[in-house]
Amino acid sequence: MAPNDSAETTGEATSTVGGGRRKASRYIVPVAVAGVAAATIGLVPALANTGDPDLPKISAQELVEKIAASDEEQLSGTFKISTDLGLPLDGLAGALVPGGERGGKGGGTAAPQDKLMELTSGTHTLRVAADGPERQKLSILGSSSEYSVIHNQGEVWAYENGSDEVYHAEAPEGRDAGEHAEKAPKGAGATPKDFAEQALATVGDTTSVTVDGTAQVAGRDAYQLLIKPKQSGSTVGSIRIAVDAENGVPLKFTLSAASGGKAVVDAGFTKVDFSRPAASTFAFTPPAGAKVTEADELETGKDEHGAAQKALPGQLAELEDLAGEEGFNVIGEGWTSIAEIKAPGGKGLPSAESGEVPAEAQGFLDALGDKVTGKFGSGTVFTTRLVNALLTDDGSVYVGAVTKDALVRAADAAAR
Repeated sequence: MAPNDSAETTGEATSTVGGGRRKASRYIVPVAVAGVAAATIGLVPALANTGDPDLPKISAQELVEKIAASDEEQLSGTFKISTDLGLPLDGLAGALVPGGERGGKGGGTAAPQDKLMELTSGTHTLRVAADGPERQKLSILGSSSEYSVIHNQGEVWAYENGSDEVYHAEAPEGRDAGEHAEKAPKGAGATPKDFAEQALATVGDTTSVTVDGTAQVAGRDAYQLLIKPKQSGSTVGSIRIAVDAENGVPLKFTLSAASGGKAVVDAGFTKVDFSRPAASTFAFTPPAGAKVTEADELETGKDEHGAAQKALPGQLAELEDLAGEEGFNVIGEGWTSIAEIKAPGGKGLPSAESGEVPAEAQGFLDALGDKVTGKFGSGTVFTTRLVNALLTDDGSVYVGAVTKDALVRAADAAAR
């Protein structure tokens, strides 16, 4: 019989993950290397699964603590990722990912930011290796190519085989993996461990956390931690994390939408080995004749995009940190938090009436969102399966992992 602990944890679990016992997250795939992964990516559910292993019972609190206490510094493996955000246009993802715009400054280089767009939709296979905080490698495997980001002690390299473009950044030794050099590529973590830590940051009074049986992932026995919002109005249905029964490392992460259907985010290993990778794995020398672009030659956009880089649900946990900044307010708490942003100048979407867009383009803009009205006036709601945003005609923006109705209610309340 698979373990099944129905007891819910509370905010006590949060301090375990976010406090001094948090060890492993900065070692698995540090930010400088994980920058090639999009903020919302997942795994095709084609992992090896040979049935539910019979494991000793464990409580949800104990399992959360097991994740926090995991300290695996060496691993290598392969995992598959996919996403189903339901974006109306793939191009819209560029607005969510720094460096995602093609043709801008930094285009045409091997910079990790330029690869993010490829991971915001579809299915991808990645290979990862780590040997402590100073050596990591992440590779995106294509049908006929391989793009790799390598952190080896004081340097970060990015290169696609067969290309004549190489990206280089400095990552000084001894720095915390989450605090690499300013010019190192930034982005959301790629592995199930990264996603799990962001999810666990949301654990509190608004969250139900239980142990929901067991599973086998990549040949490893695992417990399944189930996280659900207690509040109504969130677009997040549940988060399921498969946790290695032996060492506490998350092996698979699945985020499902409240609306049902295919998982929005689902990331997991198909193969994993916790022994030390060969030193040659992290060796890199630019090919002869290749153009090397230094990080300080590019505009990283880290300041203006810092908040947008955070993957959900980690973004929800950090909304409160932004509160108090001019023009920014947080409405609600937990999974139904809504960010209210006052746009400078009080302008909404460009329109044909104002002469800002051609008349023939107005219909296209209208098709991207749903027109709504309320006490706040009128505006347009743009939806994905996870994150929705209301842009009012007076330039206010309301955004969160909440339903369209919740956004309208928030706008109405702010208008009183």
